[in-house]
Amino acid sequence: MATASVTRPSHVLEDPSAQAVARVYAVAYLDAAASAGVENPLEEITSFQDDVLNRNPQFAELLFSEMLAKEEKVALIEKTIQPAASPFFVQFLKVLTEHQRLNLFPAILNLAWLEQEKRAGRKRVKIQSAVPLSEQQLSSIQNRLQSALNSEPILIPSVDETLIGGLVIQVGDTVYDGSLKTRLGSLRQQLRKGYLHEIQSGRDRFSHPEGN
Repeated sequence: MATASVTRPSHVLEDPSAQAVARVYAVAYLDAAASAGVENPLEEITSFQDDVLNRNPQFAELLFSEMLAKEEKVALIEKTIQPAASPFFVQFLKVLTEHQRLNLFPAILNLAWLEQEKRAGRKRVKIQSAVPLSEQQLSSIQNRLQSALNSEPILIPSVDETLIGGLVIQVGDTVYDGSLKTRLGSLRQQLRKGYLHEIQSGRDRFSHPEGN
């Protein structure tokens, strides 16, 4: 699966209000594509992000810049993008420009992928491990998650050597931390509490000796 890279500053994509607006446009884009009979609606929009915006950051900055008026951006789209793009996609860019939402393009693309996956009964699952997981291990994890989630998981593995061992699995906003690092941290806290309890008990016995 191809996913979008990000050219805009992270604060734009992390802003909750911007995310909410971007989600509206992402859903509208997919709905309009379905109504227009567009096959693989995310293929062209992803290609534009990867092959045009990411490879030409100066052009991306110009397109997203607030220095250009809407009319100037539309003219730029018609001159540089329209000759090589579908009318549907060009119209989508013009709608974003008209509503001054063109700077949300990367967020819209990312959320459109998430929405498409949701509609297809698929769900992204981030998996962190101390060492790279083998294909057999990933396949086993995927089968177990599919049974637990009642949907097809899309595994996104990554390596974090600080985990020592075990896995950290994130599904949406929920994190299941089964790493050895976390278990050792919990054990350390329990031992510390027990140690402090013993010290306090000794102090109490010293302060109130038997028979007094």
